[in-house]
Amino acid sequence: MRFFNVAGPCNPEDHYMLPATARLPDVQMLIDQKAYFVLHGARQSGKTTAMIELARQLTATGRYAAALVSMEVGAAFNDNPGAAELAILEDWRAALVWQLPPALQPPPWPEAEAGGRLGAALAAWCMTSPRPVVLFVDEIDALQDAALISALRQLRAGFQRRPDAFPWALALIGLRDVRDYKVASGDSARLHTASPFNIKTESLTLRPFTAAEVAELYEQHTADTGQRFTPDALRLAFDLTQGQPWLVNALARQAVQVVVPDPAQPVDAAAESPR
Repeated sequence: MRFFNVAGPCNPEDHYMLPATARLPDVQMLIDQKAYFVLHGARQSGKTTAMIELARQLTATGRYAAALVSMEVGAAFNDNPGAAELAILEDWRAALVWQLPPALQPPPWPEAEAGGRLGAALAAWCMTSPRPVVLFVDEIDALQDAALISALRQLRAGFQRRPDAFPWALALIGLRDVRDYKVASGDSARLHTASPFNIKTESLTLRPFTAAEVAELYEQHTADTGQRFTPDALRLAFDLTQGQPWLVNALARQAVQVVVPDPAQPVDAAAESPR
């Protein structure tokens, strides 16, 4: 039975969720145009969920090899780009094996010098892939200092070699836009958009759910269990959350698991938790 998720990315087998591109209407056009772009927004707004599901959809079309990878493990080595690259590539390998069928997985990462390992790995993968590679790079702003600058410069350097020897399209995903990446923790210095990543086409954000989308999400629970949310409950849920995805899920989870755990009873705006 599916449930309302409040921890980590959603997946359609376990969780109630809305279509991945519903809040990103322009993303398919950017991918088809071989664009490099940025997706930024607050934590728990659904960025990772949306891009994992989008990657699945793109791969399922048979046109692309699409996947989401993360930079987060490199954050422990912000002052050592070479060590950060090794940690990142090991994590990428595990992520790609999990997401892609064997025919679309990259070859063994090539030997390369520190400061060039990410670019060399992406080039090797794209040159052997039977489909154009679309890559979503999550937690990019977990990196700082030399590790961040090195990673961005490698992505910029490979841009001109796409799609035969670098990803067809690529998105950087994080809390901030590129121009707001801090060079050093606690420092006011920032990376300008002109350097070292001046190849982005757009900067996108995920809008909150609309009232209709909140109702659509909650109706998935009704379809699975028979438990209704009354119109007053739906209105109150949107008023209280303003469509913020984590809050929408957390409120519904509390309502159906604690306040009204009996699916035979509707969830109403006046419902109170049993004492």
